[in-house]
Amino acid sequence: MNDDLSPERRQFLKIGGALLAAAPMVAAAPAVFAAGGKGPASERSAKGVKGVLTGHWANLPKAKGPRLVVVGGGTSGLSVAKYAKKDNPRLDVVLVEYRDMYSSCFCSNLWYPDIINLEFLAKHSFLDAAKNNHYTYFNATCIGLDRDSKIVATSEGDIRYDYVCIAPGIAYDWEKIGIDDIETQTRMRQEYPPGFIDPTEHVTIKRKVDTFEGGTWIQTVPTGNYRCLPAPYERACLIASVIKHKGLKGKVIILDGNPEITIKAPGFHAAFKDFYKGIIEWMPSTRVAGVDLDKKIIHGEVEDFAFDEATIYPNVRASTLIEKLGLMAPTSKTAQKEADIDIRFYNLVGDEHVYVSGDARPMPYSKSGNTSNSEGHFVGHIIAMRSQGKDVKKWESPETLCYSMVNAYPQQAIWVDTHYGYDAKKDAITGFADVKVDNTPSEKNAPAYLAWGRGMYRDMFRA
Repeated sequence: MNDDLSPERRQFLKIGGALLAAAPMVAAAPAVFAAGGKGPASERSAKGVKGVLTGHWANLPKAKGPRLVVVGGGTSGLSVAKYAKKDNPRLDVVLVEYRDMYSSCFCSNLWYPDIINLEFLAKHSFLDAAKNNHYTYFNATCIGLDRDSKIVATSEGDIRYDYVCIAPGIAYDWEKIGIDDIETQTRMRQEYPPGFIDPTEHVTIKRKVDTFEGGTWIQTVPTGNYRCLPAPYERACLIASVIKHKGLKGKVIILDGNPEITIKAPGFHAAFKDFYKGIIEWMPSTRVAGVDLDKKIIHGEVEDFAFDEATIYPNVRASTLIEKLGLMAPTSKTAQKEADIDIRFYNLVGDEHVYVSGDARPMPYSKSGNTSNSEGHFVGHIIAMRSQGKDVKKWESPETLCYSMVNAYPQQAIWVDTHYGYDAKKDAITGFADVKVDNTPSEKNAPAYLAWGRGMYRDMFRA
């Protein structure tokens, strides 16, 4: 596709032309060992040729400057790695990512009705990102952290760090929707994937959309600060668009655990009414309390719902890596098991050498790729400055520019663009600030949506 942008498209590409609408990819696999700077592992000798955690050092060149290890190659991790190196070229940056192939979660809803193809999401290389931006891509899984010895343990050996940024994304919290046994959770992931973490989930959902012959498709919407607030509604619209376009006898039921649509409500309500009357049925304040997979029934708190097909989105929490590495905030401070960090400058409380960015943060920002990208610029800058003995005193708000395609035939989209406020006296994030929104489904917004997605890829993967 042509990456040249018209002036109309450029106005939407902010923060270096790299903002997102939908959720990024999870960035790190769960840890299987975590010293967290405590316990026997941190008491072993850090001298000699062997690593203190896995027994050997990672096969990496000797650091040529202060080493920053970024764990997770999703939207946040890629952004932190690039901009830390850009702001301090002396940094030796290593990006630890367990995937060897990239595919984005943002824009993935557009694949289901063939607005884009798989190449749009996946034709991006970790190797190219590292080469273009002068850091090292290390294909491995983070399995531990020793903060006393400043060592990250990976499946391919230990890495010493001067600074580390953990950017692992989210995990699904199945127990919050009444699915507390491992067997059912496993079946849910395989048979009805939510589509907000792994690339293979999107492939399965795409197949389901392509082969759907009619009946009832249920899209659930969780409560809390889940990843990409408008994405479940966008997906419902695009699946309904396919049903309408193919002339199928089918409908989409949105079981929404919230009393109102969480963002861009007027735009989505307009789409439900004008485009999908008789196809989309939105049911607010309807929380999922369990699922009978054999009978294809979702149990609500008041009534049950039969389905032929479904995308069941549970509540979310921070990646289990945060908990396993000993970085989780006390439960009194976080409802979703997020990290215990300074809400202004992202470093772990009491440790300015350890940072957490992206959707594992505790701040009430949108858990979206757009937000993670813009804050990744800032986190990279903080680490770059501190690695040079300088300080960063001014907090910067991330930006959430978020498009939603509400019709595929023809392509029509809505958008919102917002920042966040900070109350210094209360040391608290105060919510949305400087909000701009276009809730009128419009064909002019569709090419801007695609241009904005391309801008994001350029920002992460090119120089």
